[in-house]
Amino acid sequence: MKKNALTLSEILILMLGCILMSISLNLFFDPHSIAPGGLTGFAIVVNTLIHVPLWVINLVLNVPIFLFAYKILTKKDCIKTILGIVFLTLALKLTENLAILNVTEDVFLAIIVGAILMGLGLGLIFRINGTTGGTDLIGLLLNSYFPSVSVPILMGIVDCIVVTLSGIVNKEIEIGLYSAISLYIIVKVSDLVIQGLDYSKSFTIISDKSDEIKLEIMEELDRGATILKGEGAYTGNDKKILLVVVMKKEVVKLKKLVKEIDPDAFVIISDVHEALGNGFKVIDN
Repeated sequence: MKKNALTLSEILILMLGCILMSISLNLFFDPHSIAPGGLTGFAIVVNTLIHVPLWVINLVLNVPIFLFAYKILTKKDCIKTILGIVFLTLALKLTENLAILNVTEDVFLAIIVGAILMGLGLGLIFRINGTTGGTDLIGLLLNSYFPSVSVPILMGIVDCIVVTLSGIVNKEIEIGLYSAISLYIIVKVSDLVIQGLDYSKSFTIISDKSDEIKLEIMEELDRGATILKGEGAYTGNDKKILLVVVMKKEVVKLKKLVKEIDPDAFVIISDVHEALGNGFKVIDN
């Protein structure tokens, strides 16, 4: 298979993500003029002003942005972006009549359900390093002019502008606040989809009995450990520092194990959003 070619599973995931996004926009956000950031959110703002279908606005806005940005994208990213723009435009067109269903008059319920669907869709797309254009490309473009500002920060600024515009256009501060809440939920849900529920923990263990702890970790938990060499700042003595990554179900057992061997051990426990390799998930792409 060519390096730049997309797999069938990537294409299907991209399609599913775009369908979920379009349902959230047409069924929940657009009927209440909620603009949850991004270019699709800006499309809702424009639709509120001139009543042009979302799929038309999405296409009209994305094409020139892509033409400006394609030079800074890899060939595979270009293909994914084109497909993402096309799939989302088609999905918005196919689902545009969902707005007439009027599933709920409760705005807060609409933003919760809409944000969850949008977050799921975006999370699936981001898992394959895909994009539907929009603020991703805008962030990359702005970064080429303002290299000192990271792409995520620039995307966040664009999202904030869209959220603010939603309140201004509707002349209701509540709409802007609802849009901000929906954006927050979308970010959290998409992060959850990308990182997964099965998070891990990283243990950094400093102990005078590190050799004993290391053996118990290998025997009791069937986990490996990395030994780092350190030096006590006060005593100047050499220290063996153990670095261990375990699944969440093993956290209590490891803490108990360390306490039994050396109650005076110094332990730092950190969240690990994703662990790949031996004993954990297989490295994919």
